[in-house]
Amino acid sequence: QTMGFSGELSGADRTHKGWGAPKVKKPDNTLFTRFVEPGRLCLITYGPYEGKLCTVIDIVNQKKVIVDGPESVTGVRRHMMPALRLALTDFKCAIPRGAREKSLKKGLNDDKPISKFEATPWGKKRAARTARKNLNDFERFKLMVAKKKRNGAAKKAVKK
Repeated sequence: QTMGFSGELSGADRTHKGWGAPKVKKPDNTLFTRFVEPGRLCLITYGPYEGKLCTVIDIVNQKKVIVDGPESVTGVRRHMMPALRLALTDFKCAIPRGAREKSLKKGLNDDKPISKFEATPWGKKRAARTARKNLNDFERFKLMVAKKKRNGAAKKAVKK
């Protein structure tokens, strides 16, 4: 038997066949809700893939993880990167550790974590930012005129 961090005895012992992974009971009042785990949807915050979504595939050590988009879905190739360059989201898909691209795509299609993320305020803010970033000169001008008109109407309403 092994002693876990919480002090409880867990894991495989002589009565069980094989040496399975230790089963750690999570306390009910955990401080954190987002964990670096296989299947976790993340946003890359630094590097050549900055601003793109990816999925954690495997954990290399305390500081590095293997992530994959997959490239056909999000544009992120499978590579190793520091966990500090990832922003963890609330969503995850059910994939095994070290999953291949085929099972990753299946997990993403079944659980739909990317569409769930895009429906959150964080995802909507990112979509609005990219929409503003892609405006051309005339569209920016029309936006400026619409803002002036809206602010003028607000000033009139305040004066009354």
